[in-house]
Amino acid sequence: MSEAPLFIGVGNPFRRDDGVGPWVADELARRGHRALTHGGDGAGLIELFRGRGAVTLIDATETGAAPGTILTLDAAAGPVGGTRFRRSTHSFGLAEAVETARLLGLLPPRLSILGIEGADFAPGEGLSPAVSTAAKAAVDRLDAG
Repeated sequence: MSEAPLFIGVGNPFRRDDGVGPWVADELARRGHRALTHGGDGAGLIELFRGRGAVTLIDATETGAAPGTILTLDAAAGPVGGTRFRRSTHSFGLAEAVETARLLGLLPPRLSILGIEGADFAPGEGLSPAVSTAAKAAVDRLDAG
């Protein structure tokens, strides 16, 4: 039997759609999954990978796709493009953390990323309508396994 993943919602809930990762993680925790939120600091993410067999990261993306578009990546299989995900204030965010962990041999054997295309990253709380709809669908998908 494989280990149930740890879900990590990455982002800042006070930057509108950047809060989609924490929103999804909170909903998964309410449904009984191992889930936590993380502000996006890359070095802190690497520490959360230690000793884990399976991790799923949930974060907002900025690719130019339609708001609410869901992207899934098998980060254990190969490099993660750094331009898809919002960077922390120190320019060392999710993509940089994954690739640094890979170089250091700290990447979990199973690491997936679920990104949701954001529309509004301005200061404030609450998800835009398209992102809210996608976040609910993501929770249902991850909950179902």
